[in-house]
Amino acid sequence: MRVIDCAQRTDAWWEARRGMPTASQYKRIVKSDGKRSDQRKAYLYECAAVRITGVYEDTYTSAAIQRGIEMEEEARLVYQMDQEVTVAEVGFCLADGERWGASPDGLIGDDGLLEIKCPSGKTQVEYLLRGKLPAAYFQQVHGQLQATGRAWCDFVSYYPGLPMLVVRVELDREFLAKLEAELVAFCDELDQVCKDIGGV
Repeated sequence: MRVIDCAQRTDAWWEARRGMPTASQYKRIVKSDGKRSDQRKAYLYECAAVRITGVYEDTYTSAAIQRGIEMEEEARLVYQMDQEVTVAEVGFCLADGERWGASPDGLIGDDGLLEIKCPSGKTQVEYLLRGKLPAAYFQQVHGQLQATGRAWCDFVSYYPGLPMLVVRVELDREFLAKLEAELVAFCDELDQVCKDIGGV
């Protein structure tokens, strides 16, 4: 892993991940069972366009997403106090081979990482009742583990006034093997698409 030291959502961060598959979008490449996603081709073409032009077209931030971004630091502080750990913030983490990467919300010690979500109150209640990693974030969390070489991730869901959910996610090696194979195939195809249309 190589860490590019840049604050998330800055110009340097966008440039570091330009045209590259990133963990938050892995569900568009592969399903949680390891099979290819129906969204794979659209994401492939999106990555190709961004790699060549440097333009991110889909950067709309809804009010809910913006609220989550603003609450992330509070959630990180609450988690650190609750778990009695120190979280080191990072920019963009390039996986070995530097063809894909991830932006975890923090690294913990030598083995762990942190992923924070700040959903609506009703979603927080749902997450608390289920008490496990929401399926929508399975690929993202494992993609972050793959990119960073870490052994576990604490998935944190936070909403002020409600209990905080902390789910320790251990690395699923069977899924990791499928994910890596699909990432290699995706990046190979991405290189070819860019070449075919005379891009980078």
